[in-house]
Amino acid sequence: MSAFDRRDFLRLAAAVPLLAGARFAFAGSSARRLLILVELKGGNDGLNTVIPYADPEYARLRPKLALDRDQVIKLTPTAALHPSLAGLEPAWQAKELAIVQGVGYPEPNLSHFRSIEIWDTASKSDEYLEQGWLARAFARSPSPAGFVADGVAVGPGGLGPLSGGGARAISLSSPEQFLRNARFARDEGDSKNAALAHILRVERDVVVSASRLQPGRTLSTTFPQGAFGNAAHVAAQLASNESGIAVVRVTLDGFDTHANQLPRQAALLRQLGDGLAALRTALVEIGRWDDTLLATYAEFGRRPRENQSGGTDHGTASVHFAMGGKVKGGMHGAGPELRRLDGSGNLPFAVDFRSYYATLLESWWNIPAAPVLGGKFARIDFV
Repeated sequence: MSAFDRRDFLRLAAAVPLLAGARFAFAGSSARRLLILVELKGGNDGLNTVIPYADPEYARLRPKLALDRDQVIKLTPTAALHPSLAGLEPAWQAKELAIVQGVGYPEPNLSHFRSIEIWDTASKSDEYLEQGWLARAFARSPSPAGFVADGVAVGPGGLGPLSGGGARAISLSSPEQFLRNARFARDEGDSKNAALAHILRVERDVVVSASRLQPGRTLSTTFPQGAFGNAAHVAAQLASNESGIAVVRVTLDGFDTHANQLPRQAALLRQLGDGLAALRTALVEIGRWDDTLLATYAEFGRRPRENQSGGTDHGTASVHFAMGGKVKGGMHGAGPELRRLDGSGNLPFAVDFRSYYATLLESWWNIPAAPVLGGKFARIDFV
């Protein structure tokens, strides 16, 4: 292996942490269930995503940013979707879209870096953990040994909730790209040198993953142009892989809308809605819609009151979507209480994000959540 090739491989190897410790198989029928996480990077504005159009406080707090009630997609007498999310309306009508409102955590941190760290590790706001919450979950209850990996992170941005060791995790832009890079890897045995032994074990992991990771079926579903449409396409390809994957994480970046929010968020939500709609169509096409759950998350929401730059500043509680053939569609959590803002002008949270995660772990995978999340959190009845 040349020096250049070895450097390429080491960059690849750094994205494939090794699993340490005991391994246990998923229980029963949940072994093939897939979770697709969608990170809305930058902190999406929940109030202009699921809009409390009937609340006069909404328009008062946002004289420029409030969407007209005649433009929005009305879901209930009090809540509506942003018009750019029209792609999600069929899933709502089919009762396959759950909207979880008021998701946050106590003593919120408004730093991008720290708050996404809290979400990725499922920590308390004053607690620092090294492992992501999914890495801890897979350390206790890994996916079946024949799977390509426990999880795959598509695109840039690191491994997020899969980071810190404890999971067989891969970071890639596409299956084809991973397989091209993996040709530099070889199973070259063991070493008594700890650092070299780690590299050799990672190299062996890459070889095994590459032997099972294929691009998957050629899909007839058309995906939107752009980075998120491409990531959704890759997620569908991975879902069609016969060897199996438990988690795919994709990211849509750009939600830090301090200025000029109306057109920026509209474009981002259109990418989100159209990308998730195409992913739903593709999962139906390959027969995986009923055993796949799509769930969004972000580091925080935005402040209810608009700023002077036509945007919104870092906030707290927000809204998230869960979609799938087995999802109990409808509204969950509690709508925004715009008359009960805190001293910083932010929304109180109604649902602890760890309850959201506990639902994914226990209701979707049958994995006990308390040992992973560090405590007992009530599940939400959307699966």
